[in-house]
Amino acid sequence: MAPKSTFSTSIQPPPGPNAKLVLPSQDTSNNTNPTIFNDAMIIRKSVFIDEQHCTADSEIDSDDARSWHWVLYDNSAATSTPVGVIRLVPPPQVTHDHLTEAPAAAVARGVPEYDWTHEPCIKLTRVAIMPSFRGLGLGRRLVETALGWAAVHAAEIDDAAAQIAARGNSPVTPTPWRGLVLVHAQVDVEGMYAGLGFATDQSLGRWDEEGIEHVGMFLRVALDK
Repeated sequence: MAPKSTFSTSIQPPPGPNAKLVLPSQDTSNNTNPTIFNDAMIIRKSVFIDEQHCTADSEIDSDDARSWHWVLYDNSAATSTPVGVIRLVPPPQVTHDHLTEAPAAAVARGVPEYDWTHEPCIKLTRVAIMPSFRGLGLGRRLVETALGWAAVHAAEIDDAAAQIAARGNSPVTPTPWRGLVLVHAQVDVEGMYAGLGFATDQSLGRWDEEGIEHVGMFLRVALDK
């Protein structure tokens, strides 16, 4: 019988706006990714690009440089192996119009990139588990890890939102984050998020991202002050 796997989680703080983030490849000469972020991208590339056939060009987006990542490692062998990932995007979030229609069309209609109008929320995205480690509750574990961290780091989340406002010369002064959490869940994992307390927002409808149907779900966490 194989030894029982043990897992550990490591956090990657936001790499920052000047980070040169790339998809991992066999040629590592131009790979300047932080180590944990690179492990996150190994998983994301395997799951989203190779398995789900999402577009490679859009896998690294403008949120990566400003987000926190957690990577889950399997430590059952001599060398730790990255097997799961989650990303926490601080406020502000991209407006819903930029998801449900072509971003260029939204821009042409004058829709701003970020939504400063509604209550600020964090967004959990890019949740992925390597195939041989699914069914062990590791996705749930990652979500709980990110939520637990957010509950005690509201000040850092507010600071990240303020930095975006400053860089964009926004006339809006960001309001403090009060614990609202958003996920854009693939419909086949809607039940997992519901089990964690997320409620589907029917007003957002259902929409297609990279050929996969999604729904919007919200949860409010209690902040540890």
